[in-house]
Amino acid sequence: MPTSARPPARDVVVVGGGIVGLAVAWRAAAAGLTVTVLDPAPGDGASRAAAGMLAAVNEADFGERDLARLNLAAAARWPSFAAGLAAASGRDVPLLRAGSLAVAYDADDLALLRRALALHRAWGLASEEISAADARRREPYLGPRLAGAAVVEGDLAVDPRGAHAALVAALDVARGAPLGAPLDGAAGGTVVRQGAVRLERSPTGRVVAVHDDAGTRHAAGAVVLATGATATGALLDGLPQVRLPVRPVKGITLRLDAGPGLALEHVVRGTVQGRPVYVVPRAAGTGAGAGSGPNHREIVVGATTEERPDDRRAEAGGVFALLRDARALVPGIDEAALVEVTPRARPVTPDNLPLVGPTAAPGLLAAVGHGRNGVLLAPLTADAVLAALTDLTDPTDPGPAAAALAATDPLRFATRGAPA
Repeated sequence: MPTSARPPARDVVVVGGGIVGLAVAWRAAAAGLTVTVLDPAPGDGASRAAAGMLAAVNEADFGERDLARLNLAAAARWPSFAAGLAAASGRDVPLLRAGSLAVAYDADDLALLRRALALHRAWGLASEEISAADARRREPYLGPRLAGAAVVEGDLAVDPRGAHAALVAALDVARGAPLGAPLDGAAGGTVVRQGAVRLERSPTGRVVAVHDDAGTRHAAGAVVLATGATATGALLDGLPQVRLPVRPVKGITLRLDAGPGLALEHVVRGTVQGRPVYVVPRAAGTGAGAGSGPNHREIVVGATTEERPDDRRAEAGGVFALLRDARALVPGIDEAALVEVTPRARPVTPDNLPLVGPTAAPGLLAAVGHGRNGVLLAPLTADAVLAALTDLTDPTDPGPAAAALAATDPLRFATRGAPA
């Protein structure tokens, strides 16, 4: 391209327009940096399928204490993040604050639940076992056949699609121009709907630009990868010193339109004969599809996990299994309309911890590999990347969050012999 036709250099180019990438871009723009986001379909990856559970306690699992610490630090940031995003974008970003109910379908499932509760106690996480009857008093739409339950009062939930739309709007506000207008070097952020195909390095080895699939060169002071598994690997082909092992793990979520006869108020997570499933309600007025009205609400059902690539195909057996297990816990979903089936692959690392921060290539930062916790970890990731971009300690929480983020160092897989 002629030099005159090139967009001006930006302080930061973020590759990937999911909720993590846009959170990074918004934080950077709000700090006064000029930002470009490259993504051919912003928000159409794992962010589109996500249910939006901000469930640091319920996500805790054996052998993942570092991840539990990280999730707790991230969950603590969501209320202020949502409030700031709503103020910046002019869009409501409501949090479901009723907490979550973890329910067990049979005696074996209850044994699994109690094992998880014992782990919570050992790690100082707040959860409480309650009877099935008490669970039904809290959430009358639970089914009659439950072996037991637990409550996590502090769990939150958010609509990831709504939060993503608010991030796009906040970037437009920061830029001071409508989305899609030509780049003009103005302060703030913009989203370019093109895919990144190559990273450019200077003679000293610094990453200085990103080339997109339209042939445009986007010069940058720093480049942040907030990509899925496939795109991350492809962009690193020319950088052998950078090792970001991320693989796709496919999942399916279902979106239902529920009428006033299924006014769920809590996130319901459970196991049905050993199989995990979750049911996440939105507020009234969020329903979709023909026949939806102001008293209808969206309900998201999910929990499938398969070591498969992101082929965007939903297997009939997976959809059937989700509906079967969800209705075992919440029978009323039988009356809801199935309006969307969304298969997507999450980007997952070997140790299930994301890769956040500077890489072995100067000028290149990572914000990848968030797995099932991308929405939960978005605010903390954005703050960590901004701190790295500006060479500052994160002023909002230099203690526990900084300690938790140490486990996400992208260089932990850089040494020869590290697990792939």
